[in-house]
Amino acid sequence: MLTEIWADLMQTFVLAAVIVAVEAYFCGCFNGAVIVSKYILRDDVRNHGSGNAGLTNFYRTFGGPLTAVVILTDVLKAVVAIWIGIFVIESFFTNEPTLTITAVKYWAGLFCLLGHMFPCMFHFKGGKGILSGGTIAIMIDWRIALVVWGGFLILTVLTRYVSLGSLWAGASFPFISWYCYPDPVIVVLAFACGGLVVWQHRANIKRLLSGTENKFSFHRKK
Repeated sequence: MLTEIWADLMQTFVLAAVIVAVEAYFCGCFNGAVIVSKYILRDDVRNHGSGNAGLTNFYRTFGGPLTAVVILTDVLKAVVAIWIGIFVIESFFTNEPTLTITAVKYWAGLFCLLGHMFPCMFHFKGGKGILSGGTIAIMIDWRIALVVWGGFLILTVLTRYVSLGSLWAGASFPFISWYCYPDPVIVVLAFACGGLVVWQHRANIKRLLSGTENKFSFHRKK
C-alpha cells in the first residue's frame, strides 16, 4: 500500500513538473523583439546588428517607443510563467513549504529562459535572456535581484558594456542563489539558468577580450 502511495505521488509530481516546464517554455517563446520587429515593423531584428533577438539589439536597430513594448513583453512573460507554475503546483499539492515554491520558481524560470533563447515558433533563434532572467530573479528573492541587478547596472554604467553587466548577472545568479537557498535542487537549477545566460554571451566574451565589443549608447546607430 505504501509503495503504491509513493508511486502515485511521484507520478503526480512528474506530471506537475512537466506541465510547468511546458507552459513556462511556451511563455518564454513570446519574444518581444521578434514579435514587434517582424509583425509590427515588418523587419526582423535578427537580420540586423548582432543578429540577436534581444532588447539591446532592438534598441540599437529601431529605437523608438516600441522598445517599451519589447520590455513589457519580456517582463510579463517571465511573471506569467512563474505565476502559472506556482498555481499548477498548488493545484496538485496543498500546503507546500516555501522552499518547494521557490524551487518551482527556479524550474519555471529555467524553461522560460529556454523558450526565450530557443523559441520553437521562431526557428529556435531568440535572445540572451537578460531582461526575462532579471525579472525571474526579482520574482524569486529581492536579495538575489539586488546582487544581479546591482552588479549589472554598476558595470553597464561604468563601462557602457551591456554584455559585461549581463555576464555578471548570469555568473552571480547561481552563487547568490546558493547563499540564499543552499538546497541541492535549487543550486543545480540556478547554475543551469546562470550557465545558459553566460553561454549565450560567448560571442560577447570573445569581443570583450579582443576589444571589439560595442559600447551602449542612447543614440541608436542609423
